[in-house]
Amino acid sequence: MTSPQRYSKGLESLCIEDADADPIDISGKDCNMFDEAIGHIEDVLMDPQFQDLQKNFLEKYWNEFDDSEENKLVYMEIFKEYTDVVEKYIENHLLESMKDFNMESFISLLQERKDELEGEVFEILFTFTDFLVFKEMFLDYKAVKEGRVEDLGLNIHVTSV
Repeated sequence: MTSPQRYSKGLESLCIEDADADPIDISGKDCNMFDEAIGHIEDVLMDPQFQDLQKNFLEKYWNEFDDSEENKLVYMEIFKEYTDVVEKYIENHLLESMKDFNMESFISLLQERKDELEGEVFEILFTFTDFLVFKEMFLDYKAVKEGRVEDLGLNIHVTSV
């Protein structure tokens, strides 16, 4: 099989396998809602208030995480708190911006398309739906805090155009 073809439709990056795979349905009401929600989420992620919320959360708990196969019970408590805080923040923004938005439907679509989506916006979304992505985010932050890797975002500022 040849490598997947990648293209963008709106803000959603999709990966379509060649003829051996079933085609992906990217039409319909669910897709439109998903695309619109992703657009609004991108706005939220660039909002300094959200960036502060996430950074403060990482600052509060980064030293709890260890790079080992074993997961401590406290990780799940932190994951639950993070999910509640971040998901609620994003959901409130989406409810203000979109008529008839439903977070459960959105998360279901996100999980269904997980293997098709790539990009920073999806990485952040997966931090509140996938524990391993969440843990990796903390381990990456810890590596920066401990000076084991350089903080490449130190002099980068994201603004909306």
